[in-house]
Amino acid sequence: MTERIVLAYSGGLDTSVAIGWIAEATGAEVVAVAVDVGQGGEDLEVIRQRALDCGAVEAYVADARDEFAEQYCMPALKANAMYHDKYPLVSALSRPVIVKHLVHAAREFGASTVAHGCTGKGNDQVRFEVGIVSLAPELKCIAPVRDLALTRDKAIDYAERHALPIATTKKNPFSIDQNVWGRAVETGFLEDIWNAPTKDVYDYTDDPAFPPVPDEVVIGFERGIPVSIDGQPVTPLQAIEQMNQRAGAQGIGRIDIVEDRLVGIKSREIYEAPGAIALIEAHKEMENVTLERQQARYKRLIQEEWTELVYDGMWSSPLKKSLDAFIEDTQQHVSGEIRMVLHGGKAVVTGRRSETGLYDFNLATYDEGDTFDQSAARGFIEIYGLAAKQAAAREARLA
Repeated sequence: MTERIVLAYSGGLDTSVAIGWIAEATGAEVVAVAVDVGQGGEDLEVIRQRALDCGAVEAYVADARDEFAEQYCMPALKANAMYHDKYPLVSALSRPVIVKHLVHAAREFGASTVAHGCTGKGNDQVRFEVGIVSLAPELKCIAPVRDLALTRDKAIDYAERHALPIATTKKNPFSIDQNVWGRAVETGFLEDIWNAPTKDVYDYTDDPAFPPVPDEVVIGFERGIPVSIDGQPVTPLQAIEQMNQRAGAQGIGRIDIVEDRLVGIKSREIYEAPGAIALIEAHKEMENVTLERQQARYKRLIQEEWTELVYDGMWSSPLKKSLDAFIEDTQQHVSGEIRMVLHGGKAVVTGRRSETGLYDFNLATYDEGDTFDQSAARGFIEIYGLAAKQAAAREARLA
């Protein structure tokens, strides 16, 4: 039986050429796998047919939008996941769900190897290959661009010589990866980190310097997950999509960052994540109302480690699974509503309410009805400051 290789297929020039390129270099048959994670663009059936027309022996397509939103974006929301405190893991989150479907297809079609379109310089090669061997240790991995010397110029030449059904003349200056959680843009003139991004870099967001009128939104949470917007029930996917539209119209979620890649280099990235940024801001405030002080403090440490693991491609690692359990436990009372005003690039919380919150008006108020026993404060301060007082006395004695 002829060996089969599963290829992560986007429908673009490089992966379309990779079908024939891999077949010629290895003698294997290629099964193309396309996964919809809310990236928009062409219909999956159009992409499937293109893969077949380019020489794939099978083409597997998966609508993973709800799966991605529920099983990958929502855990990231619960973790308030922001790499370098700025990047909401747009690309890093989509890789594990794509990997899951690549492994499924490899087993379904009897493939021994999985191929992806990553270079040898980025994070995604690690995310794909570590993810694949974590789920299926028996599978091998190859990368045509990295391992089989498939450059863009060679891809264009190959496509023209073989009359592949794909445009080869349009050269986008940027490398773009997008899904429903956000959009990542790099390369081109952005590689000079002194250059400011131009208007054509952005697609998910409008210019925040010229916003429409302020947009007030009320987001309802249950156990850390958004379940309603302005009183109307939503699924996780609908919540992200609606907030992408509303926050994007206000220019919210534009991120320009020089980040530390796992492979040891620094990279300039432009991200757009309007829905993710607005939802994370709302979720953080919901936690401020509902999490106990020490629990909240420790969760900040845990979620930073969780974010690093996901960024580094360790979605299926034992440690990440253990951190999942802790984060999930913290969310049992993260329920209520957050009111936000979206305007001019900012999502500002203006109201919060929760039946499971720890905010007690009668303890917090300075007006009539105050139930806080202020007479207890003196003794508390004496005990709390005792160690510092003893240390200061020692310093004075030894001076």
